[in-house]
Order: sequence, then C-alpha cells, then structure tokens
Amino acid sequence: MVEQTVTVRNASGLHARPAAAFVAAARRFADTRVWVVKGGVAHDAKSILQVLQLGVTRGTVVTIRAEGPAAVEAVEALAALLEGGLGEA
Repeated sequence: MVEQTVTVRNASGLHARPAAAFVAAARRFADTRVWVVKGGVAHDAKSILQVLQLGVTRGTVVTIRAEGPAAVEAVEALAALLEGGLGEA
C-alpha cells in the first residue's frame, strides 16, 4: 500500500466539478484500488458520491492511499491534482 498526505489547495475544495475531475483521474487506474482518507475514514476515490461526502474544503488535509499494480502512479497523480488546485485558482 502506498499513501501520501496532501493539502487541498483550490478555493472551493472538492465540490462537484473538481470532485468529478478527481474521480475521473482515479478511474484511469482501473486495476488499482484508490481511497481518499479524511479524519481517519477512507472513501473510495472512484466514487463521486463518496468523494463529495468527505466535505473537503480549501486547506483540508487528506491522504491518498492506493493498492495494486499502479499504486505509486495513482497516488502521485492524484496528489499532484490536489496540490495543483484541480485547475482552479
């Protein structure tokens, strides 16, 4: 299992549009299980409903966790998305 802790940088956190982009990126790693962990609770990063349920706002610290053949790549890609602001300011 691979994991990395990151701080969400975009102004609106993981609301609908950024969450959809995040989930789409997670789904590219079809053979790898990916989770977003907030407050010790892990949610499926490939589920839009579970990601939205996290209630992630700007400045929230989350952990990206993955297990499978592309775990390292998945964690790196998703962490970079969150740290980069998911295309928002």
